[in-house]
Amino acid sequence: MGIHFPYLLRKNQKCIGAHVCHVALHKVIPRYLNPGLPAQLHGHLQTSEQQSRRRLRSTMPSVNAYGMITEPDASIPTACPKSRQRLAVIALSSIVLLSIITVSILATHHGSNSGPQDPNTTTAATATTLRSSIKAMCNGTLYPDSCYASLSPAVTNYSGLDPAALFRFSLQAAKEAISSASGLFDDPTVRAAVHDNFSADSISDCKQLLTLAATHIEDCFSSGDFTNESFIDDLKTWLSASITDLHTCLDGLDPKLNELKARVAITMKNSTELTSNSLALLRQIEDFVSPLKFRRRRLFGENPPLMSSADRRRLTSSSDWSKKANAVVAKDGSGKYNTIAAALAKVPKNRSKRFVIYVKKGVYYENVRIETSMWNVMIVGDGMDATVVSGCLNFVDGTPTFSTATFAVFGKGFIAQDMGFQNAAGAAKQQAVALLAAADFAAFYHCKFDAYQDTLYAHSLRQFYRECNIYGTVDFIFGNAAVVFQSCNILPRAPLPGQQDTITAQGKIDPNQNTGISIHNCTIWPAEKLASPLVYLGRPWKPYSTTVFMRSMIASIVNPAGWLPWNGPGAPVPATIFYSEYSNFGPGSSAKKRVKWKGLRVMDSKQANHFTVRGLFGGSSWIPKTGIPFSSGL
Repeated sequence: MGIHFPYLLRKNQKCIGAHVCHVALHKVIPRYLNPGLPAQLHGHLQTSEQQSRRRLRSTMPSVNAYGMITEPDASIPTACPKSRQRLAVIALSSIVLLSIITVSILATHHGSNSGPQDPNTTTAATATTLRSSIKAMCNGTLYPDSCYASLSPAVTNYSGLDPAALFRFSLQAAKEAISSASGLFDDPTVRAAVHDNFSADSISDCKQLLTLAATHIEDCFSSGDFTNESFIDDLKTWLSASITDLHTCLDGLDPKLNELKARVAITMKNSTELTSNSLALLRQIEDFVSPLKFRRRRLFGENPPLMSSADRRRLTSSSDWSKKANAVVAKDGSGKYNTIAAALAKVPKNRSKRFVIYVKKGVYYENVRIETSMWNVMIVGDGMDATVVSGCLNFVDGTPTFSTATFAVFGKGFIAQDMGFQNAAGAAKQQAVALLAAADFAAFYHCKFDAYQDTLYAHSLRQFYRECNIYGTVDFIFGNAAVVFQSCNILPRAPLPGQQDTITAQGKIDPNQNTGISIHNCTIWPAEKLASPLVYLGRPWKPYSTTVFMRSMIASIVNPAGWLPWNGPGAPVPATIFYSEYSNFGPGSSAKKRVKWKGLRVMDSKQANHFTVRGLFGGSSWIPKTGIPFSSGL
C-alpha cells in the first residue's frame, strides 16, 4: 500500500482554491515559470505574493516539537558543520516541497498541452530542476551528502514525484542499508573476533537491534494520511526508535574489540545516516502540512484494542484474577504454569485482543522476555512487593547492559500491574537493569522497579508509568523513549563511595527525534538515609538529551546545582540539550543555585504542555484503552 498525500496536487489539477498553493506556491513558480503554466494561476500568484508571504511566515511551525535549539555545541562533534545555516534551510522546507510538486505539474502540463518540442530537452530541464529542489531539501538534514545520493535516482520518476514519494524513496534506501549492515554480523571474520561471552552477547544484541530497526522502518510503509496527526506521530516514533536501535548496537559493542567496533561503525554509517535523513524529511513534510489543521484519527487495528467500561472495571478491580486471566502462574502449583516464561509460550502471535497472565505472589527467579510478536499482553500480580520477578545479570560479570534486564518488553500494547521487577546484582556490579522496555504503547501501573545503576531502561517508543516506585543510584531512569512518569515515587538509595546519584540519563541522539523523559507530579524522596545531598536530577547522556521535572515534590536530598555533566563536575555540556523544571515544590526545588547551562531552560505553561501525556505522545488516544488512570494535561 502506498502513502496517501491528499492535499498535494496531482497531475492536471488546478491550483486555484487549494490552500497549500495559496500559501506558498508564489515563492516557487517564478523561479520555474513555464510558458505552459495557465495564465490565471500565474496572475493569481503574482498579485497575492505579499499577502501569501506574510501568511507563510505566520503559519511556519518550529523545527521540532519542544522549541529546542538545533545548533549543536561547538565542543562536540556533529554530523554536519553547517548547523547555523540549517535552521534557515529548514524554515524554507515547505517552499522547496512545493517546488517539487510544481515541477511535476509543469512537466505533465508540457506533455499534454504544449506544441511539438524535443522530449529529451524537456526531460533534462525538469530533471535538473528537481535535482536542485532535492538538494535544497537535503540541506535540511544532518547528512545532506548521503541524502542527495540516496534521493537523486528518484528524479527518473519525476512524473509521479511528490514529497511523500521522496519520503518513501528515502525509507527504502534506509531499509536496504540496514539489511546490508545486518549481514555483517553473520560474517565469519566477525565471529572469529569473538572470544568471550560478553563479545558474543554484544554481537547478538546488535543482530536483534538491527532487526528491530528494520521492523520500525517497515512499519513506516503502512498506508496513511499526512494530514492525520496520529499518522505523523507514528512515523516520527518509529523512525526515532529505529535510530535509537542502531546507536544502541554501537554503544553496546565490547570496547575491547576496537577493530571490530570501528568496522561495524563504518558498515552502519549508511543505515544511521539514511534513517536520520528520513526523519528529517518527515519533519519537513510535517512543517509543510501543519498549517492545514491536522486531524487526529487512528485506523482500526493501529493501537491496542479498545476496552469497554466493563472490561476496564474487570481488569482493574480487586476480584479473583484466577478466574479472569487467560493463564495463571503460581510457584506453589495452584496455577496451570510454574513460570512466567511457560505462560508466555502460550500467547498467540500478533494477538489483537488482550491476553491476561495472572502471576500469584512469590519471587520468580527468571529472566523474562515479551517478544515483538507478543502483542497486548497484560501481566498482573498480587502487589508490587508480593509478586516479584528477580534476576542478577550485570555488566561486571560479563553481560552487556542491554542484555542484563530481568524483564524485557518488546511486544506492543503491554501492560503490567501490581508487579515487582528486581535486579539483585547489587551496586558493585554496576549496570544491572531490572526492566527494559522497547515496546510501543507500554504501560505500568502500581509496579516496583528495584536495582541500583540503570534500574529502568525506557529504551524507545511510547511508554507510561503511573503510581510506581523506582529505586536506584546512578542513571536509574535512562533511555530514549517518549515516556511520562506520573504520580510515581522516585527513591534514590545510597551510592557507592565516590559516586553521586543521578536520577535520569536521557539518550536523545538526533534533534528530530520526538523523545524525552517527563517526570510529572512525582515525589523524589530518599529510599534510605543519605549522608549528604549527592542526588542530581540527571545528566546528559547524549547531545540532545531531553528531560523535564514538572509539578513534583523534590526533597532536600537533591544537590542545589540540580544537574550534573556526563563526565562529572566542570565537564563541558552540549548546548543542544533540553532540561527544565516547571512548577516543582519542596526544599530541593529551588532554582537559585542551579547550574547555568544554556540547555537548562525556563518553560512557560504552553511549553510545559508539550511534555504532558497528551503533548509528548498523544496518550489521551491510547492510555484510556489500558484502564489505567491518568492526567492528560498539567
